[in-house]
Amino acid sequence: MRMRPAPLRRQQGVAVITALLLTTLAITIVTSLFWEQQVQVRSIENQRMQLQSEWIMRGALDWAALILREDTKYSSVDNLDEPWAIPLAETRLDQYVDNGLEDADIADAALSGGVSDAQARYNLANLCPGGTIDTVEVAAFERLLGNAQMDPALAQATAEVMAASLKKPEATAANSGGQAVPQPVNLMQVDDLLAVPGFTPEMLDRLKGFVIFLPRATPVNVNTAPAEVLAARISTLSLSDAAALVANRKTASYRDIADFSLRLQGKPLSVPANKLSVMTNYFLVNGKVRMSRARLETQALIERNGASTRLVWIREH
Repeated sequence: MRMRPAPLRRQQGVAVITALLLTTLAITIVTSLFWEQQVQVRSIENQRMQLQSEWIMRGALDWAALILREDTKYSSVDNLDEPWAIPLAETRLDQYVDNGLEDADIADAALSGGVSDAQARYNLANLCPGGTIDTVEVAAFERLLGNAQMDPALAQATAEVMAASLKKPEATAANSGGQAVPQPVNLMQVDDLLAVPGFTPEMLDRLKGFVIFLPRATPVNVNTAPAEVLAARISTLSLSDAAALVANRKTASYRDIADFSLRLQGKPLSVPANKLSVMTNYFLVNGKVRMSRARLETQALIERNGASTRLVWIREH
């Protein structure tokens, strides 16, 4: 039996190895192309679902604004028994949203959220209207901080930061002898309070349900404010007194400030009547859209003036 020459066997071995390497390389390239294509398709799907989520949220905001406008046709008093105050439980939207998937793979699509009274909170814009610190408002914020177990001195510090941010740049430069001075932070939302020395993220988490920054100074709505805010706004009320007023309005909301004063049980109304109200101009709209892999949570501020509304701002979380 004749044996093959060794060089021929080596050449055949090299050819086999080369063919295997080329096959592996081709498979790798094809797999990479398929992977890139899958990533691109997934990215396009994510962008489309995000865009759909944003349109759904915009529709929800328009619906909330419509409810608020309709409310003015039937009542001049805002309380927690009105339609706008009813939260929207998670509502499935699959039948209304084309998510581009096969019927068997249709993912959950849902919307939830609600409207709340922004003037149920203490408006920090009251501290420094027009750049001038209001000592009465500082005292109210001090009481609120005390009720929340925080340092009341932070109220004055907050007002000073706000006043500094509202000064004209030329006036600041003149007071510093012409030297460049860092501009103070303009406080516009509750998280900006971290610019005030003494506040921490944990403190803001406890405070967020009680304070807000609105575009202008506003009264507190006594029909919607929690006990902590009422006790801060009215110096003659203890926290337990304010809690009793909150419980009392569940039976019958306050028709006007005179009605509210009558139910103070002999305690004087230690605040000008224009600091309190039974109606609201600013509302917060919280919304959450869940659709397959897409998630969108937003908070918007709507201003209502009579029968008209406008979107002041919208923020994503």
